Amino acid sequence: MNEELHKIRHSASHVLAAAVLRLFPNAKLDIGPATETGFYYDFDLPHKFTAEDLEKIEAEMKKIISENQRFEKRELSREEAEKLIRERGQEEYKLGRLADIPDGEKITFYTNGDFCDLCAGPHVDYTKRIKAFKLLTVAGAYHRGDENNKQLQRIYGTAFESKEDLQNYLTQLEEAKKRDHRKLGKEMGLFVIDDRVGQGLILWKPKGAILRQSLQDFILELLREQGYSQVFTPHIGKLGLFKTSGHFPYYKESQFVPIVERDDLQRLASQNVPVSQFEEKIENGDVSGFLLKPMNCPFHVEIYKSDAHSYRDLPVRLAEFGNVYRWEQSGELNGMTRVRGFTQDDAHIFCTPEQLDAEIQGCLDLVKKVFTTIGMSDYRVRISLRDPDSDKYVGSDENWQKSEDAIRKAARSLGVPFTEELGEAAFYGPKIDFVVKDVIGREWQLGTVQVDYNLPERFDITYTGPDNKQHRPIMIHRAPFGSLERFTGVLIEHFGGNFPTWLAPEQVRILPLGEDVIGYADEVYKLAKKAGLRVSMDDSSEKLGAKIRKAETEKVPHMFVIGKKEAECKMVSVRSRLRKEFEGVKSAEEAVEQILQDAKSRRL
Repeated sequence: MNEELHKIRHSASHVLAAAVLRLFPNAKLDIGPATETGFYYDFDLPHKFTAEDLEKIEAEMKKIISENQRFEKRELSREEAEKLIRERGQEEYKLGRLADIPDGEKITFYTNGDFCDLCAGPHVDYTKRIKAFKLLTVAGAYHRGDENNKQLQRIYGTAFESKEDLQNYLTQLEEAKKRDHRKLGKEMGLFVIDDRVGQGLILWKPKGAILRQSLQDFILELLREQGYSQVFTPHIGKLGLFKTSGHFPYYKESQFVPIVERDDLQRLASQNVPVSQFEEKIENGDVSGFLLKPMNCPFHVEIYKSDAHSYRDLPVRLAEFGNVYRWEQSGELNGMTRVRGFTQDDAHIFCTPEQLDAEIQGCLDLVKKVFTTIGMSDYRVRISLRDPDSDKYVGSDENWQKSEDAIRKAARSLGVPFTEELGEAAFYGPKIDFVVKDVIGREWQLGTVQVDYNLPERFDITYTGPDNKQHRPIMIHRAPFGSLERFTGVLIEHFGGNFPTWLAPEQVRILPLGEDVIGYADEVYKLAKKAGLRVSMDDSSEKLGAKIRKAETEKVPHMFVIGKKEAECKMVSVRSRLRKEFEGVKSAEEAVEQILQDAKSRRL
C-alpha cells in the first residue's frame, strides 16, 4: 500500500467515526486504523448496527466529504490531551490509548469539521480527496483483541484512489463470497465444525478426507525424492520439553493451558492452593505436567538426539504430518484458515554448516514445486527478522547474524521480489514466508522455511566431525503447505471448489439414461473403480439435463453419459465440467485411461 492510499484510508476511518457520531451521538470511540484492504473503526454503542444503518452512515460520510473539511493537526501536552478527551466524553477508551503513548513521544490530534480524534496521522489535506469508498460489514471485536474485555462493534470499509480500483475490489469481494471455503465446504460435504467438539477444530468428512489424503500423497512423493524419513510423534509432551525449547514461556500466549499431573493436582487441592496460583507454580517448576504440543520441532530434536551421528550421516531429514494445537481467540477463528488444531506438513533438517545453503535451496525447490502443481505460481517472498531491541528472542547475536545471512542469500536466489520485516521472526530463528496470489488476486501466506542455530544449542545436540570432535548441527524448519487445514481452505477458494481431477473427491460420474442400460453402466462403473478412479453413478430417473446440472453443481470434473447407442456399441459419451460440452464418444477403456492419466499427471 503506497503512502497516498494509506492516507486516504486512514482519513476515511475518521470520516466514518464523524458520521457515526452525527447519527449516534452516544457512541463511544476506540480506534480506527487503515489496513491492507481498507479501514475500520471500533464503536461501543447499545444499538446494534444494521445493514440499513450502514447505508445511512455511508450517506452521512458522503455529506462530510462534500463539505470538503480540512484535516488539521495539533500537538498537545498529556494534560491538555486528557482534558480534551474528557470534554468530548470519549474518556472510556481514548484515555487508555493516550496512556499507550510513551513519555516523550508527541501527542497529536486531528480535527476535521467538528470531529476531533487522538491520532498520529497522516491524513489527506481535505475530505474531498476521499473519492472512492464503500462500507462493507459490521463485526464484533473485543477491545484490544482480548476476549476478557468488552466486545465492541467494528465497521469495516474500504477506499481507493479511483472509482475503477474500488469497483475492481468490490467485484473481487463478490467473487470471494462465491468461493468462501466455509460455504463450499458445507455444500460439497468436505468438513464440519461442531460446537460440541469445539470451535477451531476441524472434522474432515469422507470427501474432505480424500482431498486431504491426495495432498499428503503428493507431498510424500516429493519427500521420498529428496531423501526424507517419515516419523510420528505424540500429541502431548512433558512441560519440561517445551521449557528447554523455549516455547514455554516465549510462545505461552498461543498455547493451551498445561495439563497438571494428577498427583500434583491432588497435592495442590489438599494444600488448598487456589487455581489462580497454578500457573505461577507451573512456571516455577513446583508442579509438573504436560502440554498439547504447539510445535513438532522439540520431538524431532529428541529423535535426532536418540542416536549418535557422524558428519557422514548428515543431513538428517525428518518429516511428519504432525497435529499441533494453538490457542487462538474465538474472534480470530475463521473456518479452516484460522483454527486451534491443525496438521503441519512439518519437517526438520539437521545439517552441517557446509550443507546449509544446499539444504535451504532444496526446501525452496520443494515449495516452488508445490505452488506450480496447484497453479499458484504468482508469489512474493517475505523475510522475517529479529528485532535486536526485543526480549522475545533466544540465542546469541552471532548465531542470529549467521542465520539471517543464510535466509537473505536464499531469498535472493529465488529471483522474485522480497521484503524484510523486523520483529516478525520466530523466537528461535529468522524465516522466509511465501505469500501466494490466488486466481482472483488475493494474497495468502502459505509455505515457510526457517533457519535455526538456537534449538540445537538449547538441546545440546551434536555430530562427530571429520576431526573426530563434537560439532553443533544447524536446524532447518520447513512446511510447504503450512498446515493442511489452512492450505485446503485456500485451495477450496482458489479453485472455487472446481478441483482438478487429481484432487477432486469424486472424479467421474456415470449417467445412465434409462433402466435398460443400467447393466452396462454398472460394468463401466466397475471398470473405473478397478482402475483406481473415484467414481459414482446417478441411476435416478431424472432427465439428462438435470443429471448434468446436478453433477456440475457438485463439482464433478468428468461425466460418462450412457444411452442406448453407447450401450449397444460398448462406448461412453464423455462430458467435461471444464469445457461444458461433450468431447466425443469413446470406448469405456479409453475414457477411463484418459482420466486416469489426467489424475496421475496432476494436470490443472
